[in-house]
Amino acid sequence: MSKAWIRAKRPAFVRDVLRDFCLASLKLEEQFRHNDQHKRLNFDEIRDLLGFEMNKGLLWRLKDTAHHLFRNEPGERLVGRFLDWSMGYIFHETIKLKEDAYQQATYGQWFRQMQGTAMATEESDITRELYKVVEQTRESIEREIARIRFILAHCRRLFPLYLCEHKDNLLLARLIFEEQGLVEETFGNDFARLQRAIYGNEPELMYVYASRSLRQGGWMEDAARAVEEAARLCNSSLLVLQEKEIVDSWQKKLKV
Repeated sequence: MSKAWIRAKRPAFVRDVLRDFCLASLKLEEQFRHNDQHKRLNFDEIRDLLGFEMNKGLLWRLKDTAHHLFRNEPGERLVGRFLDWSMGYIFHETIKLKEDAYQQATYGQWFRQMQGTAMATEESDITRELYKVVEQTRESIEREIARIRFILAHCRRLFPLYLCEHKDNLLLARLIFEEQGLVEETFGNDFARLQRAIYGNEPELMYVYASRSLRQGGWMEDAARAVEEAARLCNSSLLVLQEKEIVDSWQKKLKV
């Protein structure tokens, strides 16, 4: 990919990184909570999150998109470099998590069953020693989960700092409008901070830009919903009034 093409596609890359970060965060946290309760991970779920070279999973695509975006930024913003490193770190730490989950899922139960099996003294001693190694993967899993959670939390702090320069990104606004539940669940109490970082004291702009993107894509009913929300927040804004006039005009034409 050429740098010129990547920069031309920058709004889409920004949207994709935020969307995939949210999706990956929730999927990872679901597995982490399962481990908190049951002391085991779903190996298949972790494997699918990563994918393979010829069939990349969500985390792999997130890492690649982050590299394309943050390594081709106009200017060297430290926050972008932190996010780039963080996405790569999460990916590689999850690879280690997958390997440990595989050991537990495939061999952990087998070794535990062996503990009560009658066998020669030397074999019994070897079994106990080898089982210690398998059990150490439990400790590794806990450390890996803690590190990933730590990085995810810092990413939630970094995104508002990065996205503060992307107020005019129509695709970003549309994502937050259409997938507000996803973004809000990911950022929790920091969701309002994320919105303020991007749109400042003009939260209606998110809905105006979302409406514009939806309208350009031909999704007029969704555009109408977005601009109505913008008008609810600030019905005196010139941008809101202009967008509402365009959407209303389109709707009248469609009814004719």
